Amino acid sequence: MQYCYSYPHPAVTTDIVIFSIREQKLKLLLVKRAREPFADSWALPGGFVGIDEDLEACALRELEEETGVAGVYLEQLHTCGSPRRDPRERVISVAYYSLIPSDRLNVRSASDAKAVAWFTLDSLPTMAFDHAEIVSMAHQRLVAKLDYSTIAFQFMPEEFTLSELQTVYEIILGGPLDKRNFRKRVLALERIEKTGKLRRNGNHRPACLYRLKFPGKVEIIK
Repeated sequence: MQYCYSYPHPAVTTDIVIFSIREQKLKLLLVKRAREPFADSWALPGGFVGIDEDLEACALRELEEETGVAGVYLEQLHTCGSPRRDPRERVISVAYYSLIPSDRLNVRSASDAKAVAWFTLDSLPTMAFDHAEIVSMAHQRLVAKLDYSTIAFQFMPEEFTLSELQTVYEIILGGPLDKRNFRKRVLALERIEKTGKLRRNGNHRPACLYRLKFPGKVEIIK
């Protein structure tokens, strides 16, 4: 027997904030909407959750359908529930964010989006729905988690130097860090290891290459 609820059922969507470091800047991946509402406006990748679909599974599916990006680390960010956030109906959205090394990306627009493009945080276009608020929230979370987690490591390629890792932190924070203190702190975490290889950049001394001990895993630092 089908049960009739006394309350109306809101729709549920997922939205995904994708960050990457490209051209020495922190950038955000957006899609151009193909349909109303907000047709031709830029928005976060995302869409409606199927009735039998897990939330994260929906986020991963929509991300791949709209951008071609698959198999990424996602972290739940916030539940957005303003009654007027979507002009179509009452829609609650569960927002996620992800950090992807630029060398692992081959972004393409797919069936649900007219175009896909990268934007710096200081030059974002007008965005659909409440997506500008979600982006701001994701950036604040990313900056805060630098102090107590290994989240910045998600931006790194398979092999990297300590200078390249420091640059990632500086780009996210928007300012320089003391080289000696940074290296001491990062090495004390014991989350990276030497590969045994060196890399020479220009006329500088060859630098040791490192790799993550636990790739794809974000750990809390006490």
